Amino acid sequence: ELLTADARADGVAVSGSAETLRRIRRGLAGGSGARAALVAEAGGRNAMIADSSALQEQVVQDAIASAFHGAGQRCTALRVLFLQEDIADAVLVLLAGAMDLLQVGDPALLASDLGPVIDEAARESLEAYAGRVTAAARWHHRTRAGDGQARGHYVAPLAVEVADVAALPGEVFGPVLHIVRFSGSGLDGVIDAINAMGDALTLGVHSRIDGVTRRVAARARVGNVYINRNMANVVVGVQPFGGSGPCGIGAKAGGPATLQRFALEQVVTTNVSAVGGNTALLSLAD
Repeated sequence: ELLTADARADGVAVSGSAETLRRIRRGLAGGSGARAALVAEAGGRNAMIADSSALQEQVVQDAIASAFHGAGQRCTALRVLFLQEDIADAVLVLLAGAMDLLQVGDPALLASDLGPVIDEAARESLEAYAGRVTAAARWHHRTRAGDGQARGHYVAPLAVEVADVAALPGEVFGPVLHIVRFSGSGLDGVIDAINAMGDALTLGVHSRIDGVTRRVAARARVGNVYINRNMANVVVGVQPFGGSGPCGIGAKAGGPATLQRFALEQVVTTNVSAVGGNTALLSLAD
C-alpha cells in the first residue's frame, strides 16, 4: 500500500495472488491514478485435458512436472487433470507408479524432485485439505513420505479424483492434483467448466487430433494454451505469458507489448501549410 499509493509510482509489474492484485489496483486508483501502468498475473485453477488419443506416458510425465515440481507453488501449476473416461483407469495406474518414484526432500540435494512449501501455515493448511478431499474420494494416491520430511515444511504430492471442479474451494497452492473424468462426447462441457471457473491462467491439451486441439484453444478463455507438453516451464521472450480475466491484467510479460505498456505515447502535430497568412508556421519544443 505504501508504494502503490505514492503519486510517483508510474507503473507496477507483479505476479501474485488474486487478492494481492486487487489491493494493488485499489492502491493505484487512490494514489497515482488510473494512468499508472499495471502488468499483472495471478495464479488460478489451471487445467489439463487429455482425450483418448493422447499418449498416456506423456500425459503422466507432463502432469507430474506441471502439478508437483516446485512443490506445486507456481502460478502456472496444474490443478485439475481432465481425463477421458476411456483412458482414465490406465492413466491413473501409470500416475500412481510415477508418483511413487518421486523424492521429496532437501532441494539442495540432486536426488530431490521437490522441496518444502513456503512455511508451516501452508503445510498445515494443505494437510487439512488433503484429509477433507480424500475422505470421500473415489480414488486417491499419495507419494510416500521420505525420512527427512519430519524436519521441514514438506507436503507429499497427492492426486485425488473428484466428481467435478465445483468441488474445488479455489486455488489449492501446493502439490495437489485433482482428477476429473469426462465422456467422449463431453469435451464441450469440460471447456465450459473451465471457462466458468473464471480464473484459468494456463491450459494444457493432450491429443493427437489436430481438430481437437484447435477446438479447445479457440473456445477456452485462458491466458496460455500448451499442447502436448508440460505447463510449467515458460521461456521469457519466447512464450509471452499472462492470464485471462481476473488473473491477467495488461500486456503479457515477456511479450512485444510489455515495454510499450510502460511508455507514454506523445503525439506532436504541426501545421506546415501557409494558411491565412500565418507567419509562424513551425514550432518545436523539447
